[in-house]
Amino acid sequence: MSVDISVKIGGEAGQGIQTVGDILARVCLKCGLYLMAINDFESRIRGGHSFFQIRISDKPVNAPNHGINLLLALDKKSFDLHEKELVKGGISLMEGVDTPAKKNVIAIPFLELAKESGGKITSNIVAAGACLALLGAPFGVIREVITEGFASKGKDIVEKNLNAANAGYEAAGKISYKFAFKWKVSRPRGILIDGSRAIALGALAADCRFASFYPMSPATGIMAHLASAANEFPLVVEQAEDEISAVNMIIGASFAGARAMTATSGGGFCLMTEGLGLSGITETPIVIVNAQRPGPATGMATRTAQADLLFIINASQDEFPRFVFAPGSPAEAFETTSRAFHLSDKYQVPAIILVDQYLNDSLFIAEKALKAPGKVKRFIVSDNDLKKPAEYKRYALTNSGISPRAIPCNGRAIVMVSGNEHKEDGHSSESAQTRIEMVNKRNAKVVKMLFEINPPETYFPGSKILLAGWGSAKGAIREAVDMLRKDGIDAGCVNFNDLWPFPAAATEKAFLTCEKFYMVEQNSTVQLGRLIKEQTALSYSGAVLKYDGRPFYPVEIADGIKKYMR
Repeated sequence: MSVDISVKIGGEAGQGIQTVGDILARVCLKCGLYLMAINDFESRIRGGHSFFQIRISDKPVNAPNHGINLLLALDKKSFDLHEKELVKGGISLMEGVDTPAKKNVIAIPFLELAKESGGKITSNIVAAGACLALLGAPFGVIREVITEGFASKGKDIVEKNLNAANAGYEAAGKISYKFAFKWKVSRPRGILIDGSRAIALGALAADCRFASFYPMSPATGIMAHLASAANEFPLVVEQAEDEISAVNMIIGASFAGARAMTATSGGGFCLMTEGLGLSGITETPIVIVNAQRPGPATGMATRTAQADLLFIINASQDEFPRFVFAPGSPAEAFETTSRAFHLSDKYQVPAIILVDQYLNDSLFIAEKALKAPGKVKRFIVSDNDLKKPAEYKRYALTNSGISPRAIPCNGRAIVMVSGNEHKEDGHSSESAQTRIEMVNKRNAKVVKMLFEINPPETYFPGSKILLAGWGSAKGAIREAVDMLRKDGIDAGCVNFNDLWPFPAAATEKAFLTCEKFYMVEQNSTVQLGRLIKEQTALSYSGAVLKYDGRPFYPVEIADGIKKYMR
């Protein structure tokens, strides 16, 4: 029998929801199961409803499921909010006090069992043990996970948590549960990783030497991962006083020769746009991660969205080339981040990576090893590369638009840079002819930049109808295609990772044989659909949109497409 079970752990912030979810995830990982998990939390330090939802399967899964098989409600509000999501035969585990008298509710005295085990603070560990017992997990693996997870806190803490887990395990061990399954201990299917960590690792693989940021959810986790590695890598991570300072600091670091990045969300990126223009006119390579959340203004600080695409492509005044990417999984986020540094350096342009709260904060299994790019290639010249270093021109006119880039104070070449329009030697100029030459020089890069752009990825490309999306919606879109095909609908999908310069020819080819295509996006105005029409004249036949701050469930996409089939 195949396994596909979803467990939701709900409660208030501060009740240890994340710890329960982490234990479940690591037990599943050790037993060779596939999983993916989402975090949903309010922008409060304590209080407010939060949940961790984990999907467990014996086959790869890359999107959450809408139906819940097991609800662990650490407070009454969680039960009231999520009871309707329980599938037939699903049950809810709750604290033994004030528990609703319903057939689908099992009361277990988590707090009482925790006190007996060494302290009420371990009540969430009791709950984790009870959940895993219901699912049929072997306690030996639970023991391993808890021992490893609490080892740094000392033997006494490990023992208390083991006792708590065992108490919950025994309390629920004899309860008959429809969705329990046989667990086979085997090697992990891959590594457990979220988007934030994958981006940080991709930056390290690309030899990022400097990162500055101002904390802004959901981007802060990226910088936290980088900061944790700063003592082991030749890397400086600096918390700036604001986003303007952060972007200007990475421009300065890059000007001095260090690969540099920052990470923010849409509101912070708004403040960075002047710096983005400075990067553009000075042709200084930088990498910016925009972790999207709903706006405008503060919007919904801990929710997810895909509404910054057109803004990012057109951000800052006037025109200059840039790369824009939107990875669809942690594995793609790692590769894309590393590639963004390389291409930004090669073409001396800013590279922007669009992610979101869903990708950054969700857990996925990456089956294949995250491979570093090998030897990092730098595109910097020294006196030895120049015929006449003393006559060096930072913005020398070339057919490719790419000028030799020297590092200041690193030889006889004098590096002149200005935020004003400038001549080849870097000195400011108001000349009409110089202005035309410099605009044409910068824009000339786009011709070769387009050759670096990967085509959109297709799944069942010869289908009559195609679903088109970008970024983190990829997993849900693919699963929706599988659902539609099971229902006899000839469907496939096209997913974009590389968005700018826009791959117009590859896009036209992807949609060449389909009868219709439909957009799937987490914004209200079909931004990618509009971009496709602008760049190719192809028009979408409809759209499935979601902009409530929550990620797509595959069934929502499938049902939305079916409405167009009627």
